[in-house]
Amino acid sequence: MASAQHGFTLTELAIVCAIVGILATIALPSWRARELQAGRLDAVAALTRLQTAQERHRADHGLYAPQLAALRIAPTSAQGRYALALELTGPDAYRASASARADGPQAADRDCSVLTVEVRSGFAQAGPSARCWNR
Repeated sequence: MASAQHGFTLTELAIVCAIVGILATIALPSWRARELQAGRLDAVAALTRLQTAQERHRADHGLYAPQLAALRIAPTSAQGRYALALELTGPDAYRASASARADGPQAADRDCSVLTVEVRSGFAQAGPSARCWNR
């Protein structure tokens, strides 16, 4: 009477490991790109809050604030992925930017490392592209 053997052979395990390695090689870059895209929402939210605060400041004082401190906005985004900056570009215009922090998870986001919003006479233009704003 022959005894039945249970388990996997070394060849079967090697094939499974190879398949898992191939799938990981294919899926990892796509997953990382989605992670970076999701991280951009931190910059979008921060710039949206900044823009809202600027419009509130303009309604109260008649002009845009020259500094983040006047708006009571932190110099980094809520999740700390981006550093915020603000500059007046005219009497009725400003430029706000969110730059990926070099020590943060968004540092690898080469295409959209800096998101901007430029406001002139109440009209806003987002940059560098709509894709960076997840639109």
